[in-house]
Amino acid sequence: MPIYEYKCQQCGKEFEEFQGITEPAITQCRFCRGPVSKLLSLSSFHLKGSGWYVTDYGGKKPSTRESKKEKTEKTASAEKAGPSKTDT
Repeated sequence: MPIYEYKCQQCGKEFEEFQGITEPAITQCRFCRGPVSKLLSLSSFHLKGSGWYVTDYGGKKPSTRESKKEKTEKTASAEKAGPSKTDT
């Protein structure tokens, strides 16, 4: 069941209510019976485990060992090719 946050426009108090999605919104403060407005808050929802984008499809970066090896191979092949036109 979702938790909704409300703030009273009269006394300024904030409170939470457990409400079903189909239930009507609360219109009165439970402390002073003044008008209330619904607040928007961030969710603490986080996907964990395998099968989610962040763990399986997010693009795996090569390890530092592999990237160093690739750089060494590129440098060695460039040295074998000789000086380029821009080096002169």
